[in-house]
Amino acid sequence: MPDDENTPRIPAQRAAGDDLPDDARGGSGTLVPGPREGGRAAPGAGPPAARRPEPAVAEPARTDAAPGPGPVTGAPSHTVLKSLLGAWALAACSTEETDAVEAHLTECAPCADEALRLRDAVGLLQAERSLDLDPLLRARVLENCLGRRPARIPVPAWAAPYDAEAARLDALLNDFGDAEWHAPVRLKWFEDDRRAGRRTTVAGVIGHLMTVDAMVATALGLDEPVPLDPEATAAGPTARTEALWRAARYPLTRTVREPWREQSHTLIRTVSFAGGGAAELDVPYGEFALPLQDAMLDRAFECWIHAGDIADAVDYPYDPPSGTHLHGMIDLAARILPATLAGRRRAGLASPPRGLVTAGSPGRSLRLEIEGVGGGDWYIALDSPAALASPAHAVAHVALDGVEFCKLAAGHVSPQEAAAGQVGDREAISDVLFAAASLSRL
Repeated sequence: MPDDENTPRIPAQRAAGDDLPDDARGGSGTLVPGPREGGRAAPGAGPPAARRPEPAVAEPARTDAAPGPGPVTGAPSHTVLKSLLGAWALAACSTEETDAVEAHLTECAPCADEALRLRDAVGLLQAERSLDLDPLLRARVLENCLGRRPARIPVPAWAAPYDAEAARLDALLNDFGDAEWHAPVRLKWFEDDRRAGRRTTVAGVIGHLMTVDAMVATALGLDEPVPLDPEATAAGPTARTEALWRAARYPLTRTVREPWREQSHTLIRTVSFAGGGAAELDVPYGEFALPLQDAMLDRAFECWIHAGDIADAVDYPYDPPSGTHLHGMIDLAARILPATLAGRRRAGLASPPRGLVTAGSPGRSLRLEIEGVGGGDWYIALDSPAALASPAHAVAHVALDGVEFCKLAAGHVSPQEAAAGQVGDREAISDVLFAAASLSRL
């Protein structure tokens, strides 16, 4: 077929302006096809209008000039710009090409219409959406996975609060740097009806949780994460923690996180494989003992409380547990209150009983109403832990918010500061509030 000057041709694929060497670009930075030689474009040459006229006097050849074409000037042709509309719609043009195409669209109505059609077509290929992940995506994925394939060895319901609170605390610690791990933390509790406290660091708090969790671990036949002397091992939570802090030559660092988290995973795996028969296994706490299912609730409660202490130290918000888990923690404290009140009475810290009754018989009671998430009603026996508390024998009524009651039981709020609604026997109310505060410890 003869090569006619007027025969339309599809331009060859062109490199972006940034891909060419500096001496192959025009002065304006615009890329244009070169002139034709015998009907074909000569590589490296500019259009006829862009070539410089021959000088009237021959210039001497420069020996220091680099070989190559001269500067290229002028705008791309209509054909070239039209061929770039598809790439422009896909945002695949270079900066120079984009400027040239958009300038041309203001002057050429057919190309402007074609550009709009192409841009609409690109929008149909891929709708624009936010790059931010849905915050509920993880929860939905986990729920879907567990629904389709439940765990073969499920976590017991009484161990689920500890599993959740340990995971939440670990997530809080995940982004901590060295400075946060050494941030000062003030631990607070009530002792002999007086405020007590101890200063430590974030790493020190995790060490405290680890050594008290080890009391549950050893009851299950597991090893101590940090060997302690036999006297401290047989003591309660406070003595064990003090022994750990003394044994460290230097203040604890972020390295304490891994053994604490590994121990919590081991506890959950062990109780899950043990099944329901392990729920009543006694866990010694020094001066008293708790069934394993209550000990796991106690560990969940302390994990949440100390996670809040850590969050306060680094100025970070921290939410309370879920309603179901919070209800279990409140129920544990309410069940312990009668025995705690009896112990305080023997120590002379509470008023004497008004009337002793035989075990299992109804006696004076206090109605403890917990409001909000995880709340409910509990009746506390006042005169004897073996008495049967009942609404018919209630002599006082106390109403508290669930989180407020937990802070009272943790020693973070004093009985005088507790925002409680109170009706009835004032002495009985005071005894119960102080007994709740005395549940706290280091």
